[in-house]
Amino acid sequence: MTDEAETPPTTDEAEMLPPPELALAADHVENSTDATRGEPLAVRAQKRQIELRAALEKLGVDEPSRKDIELAIWSIETLLPADASPLSHVTAADLSRALERSKHLGETAPATDNA
Repeated sequence: MTDEAETPPTTDEAEMLPPPELALAADHVENSTDATRGEPLAVRAQKRQIELRAALEKLGVDEPSRKDIELAIWSIETLLPADASPLSHVTAADLSRALERSKHLGETAPATDNA
């Protein structure tokens, strides 16, 4: 087993590479489900439900993704308790799965400049 050290890029190569923070920003679009990690699950679900309702308002009546978004809203709605009581383990697991399943619903691709 050889221990090969990684060679640093030459000056020309280094000038061509974007700064690491810009490279990450260009490739990474964070959705609300990922952005709210660390918050209580019920709060995350409420925020996602609000976001999905906003996305639904932007869609036309005949949009194919409309039914998917309506189903995701309904799924979250049925799992959230009316009061602020702690979630059972089963409900928390179901709610977490509902958030993961819906995390890309309503997303649109960022506009690119093709000119």
